Amino acid sequence: MTDTLLEPQRWYPCSRETTAAATCHQWPTAVRPLTVRITGAGRTMDLEEFLPLTHTTALVVVADGTLVHEWYAHGVEPEDRLLGNSATKSALALLVGQARDLEVDALAIDYVPELAGSGYERVTVRQLLTMTSGVAWEEDHRDPLSPASRLVACVREGNGDLRKQVLQIPPGREPGTCFTYCTADSLVLDWVRERVTGLDFTTHLSRLWQSLGAERPAVVGLDAVGVAMAGGAVAATARDWARLGLLQIDGSRGSRQLVPHDWVEASGRPWQPFLEPGRLPSTITTHAGFGYHWWPLDRTGQRVTADGMRGQFVYVDRARRVVVVKTSAWPHADAWADRQYRDLCYLALPAIAEAVRL
Repeated sequence: MTDTLLEPQRWYPCSRETTAAATCHQWPTAVRPLTVRITGAGRTMDLEEFLPLTHTTALVVVADGTLVHEWYAHGVEPEDRLLGNSATKSALALLVGQARDLEVDALAIDYVPELAGSGYERVTVRQLLTMTSGVAWEEDHRDPLSPASRLVACVREGNGDLRKQVLQIPPGREPGTCFTYCTADSLVLDWVRERVTGLDFTTHLSRLWQSLGAERPAVVGLDAVGVAMAGGAVAATARDWARLGLLQIDGSRGSRQLVPHDWVEASGRPWQPFLEPGRLPSTITTHAGFGYHWWPLDRTGQRVTADGMRGQFVYVDRARRVVVVKTSAWPHADAWADRQYRDLCYLALPAIAEAVRL
């Protein structure tokens, strides 16, 4: 089945979409204005200034399962499936959390023997989750010939084999000793998840989608042989991205425990000191750390976010039970501007969540 990923300002073909949700759950609504004061970029601003400044296309705020704020721009509508880019990685983390027979300290090769001879031969599942695999990799999407760009091209251009590409990545540093943002780690992690569960990414996400009562099917980008780009090619409505965020609060929907609570706790906590907020390479951000494919804003993992290129966020304040979804279309070519937009968002998202409870 052919459908389309909607990424603001750009369109890409996609070869398949998830099955429709069994029961479409409509949000309870109590929509109201939010009075937000955001201090960053050398000044204090309100929400009305922040949203256009960071090229926002959608903002959805949910508190205790109730939709309290919703805003769209640039022609985006509530029913549009918005490409989350690397926010997809946090959706993958929730699926991995459902793999009951997975041992995170086992070697990935124990589940995927095909990794023999590659840079992933000595890498554990936990090291994949925390992007501490140590493989020789540079995440550069501005260079069209980089390994990262070639991975994305497998989906956007409809040719190439994602798994063949990751098998060609050589080892680099000792696994577990350093953080390098690496979409290839996500693809190997998904390969492990598939072997443990027996479900390809699209089928597994479809089942989760049904359990969440999503409003619309999500769209999943696949390579030429049908493997999902599990590190960056899920598109969903802003409201359905919020449903994924709610699951990161405690792993439940209603009375059903969809993801183990201890997994949710672990996924937001930095595993090593160099993964704590403020300890990552400053070229990424000085405001967040890295957990299990979620970005914690504190050491306890009470405030975490999914983060996708060009400003796709699913921010979760677990204590307040608030989720903030922000999709954006900011320019990516200017690395300095990209970093400034991201850092401002890391200051703004907590302020928005706090404003809900004022």
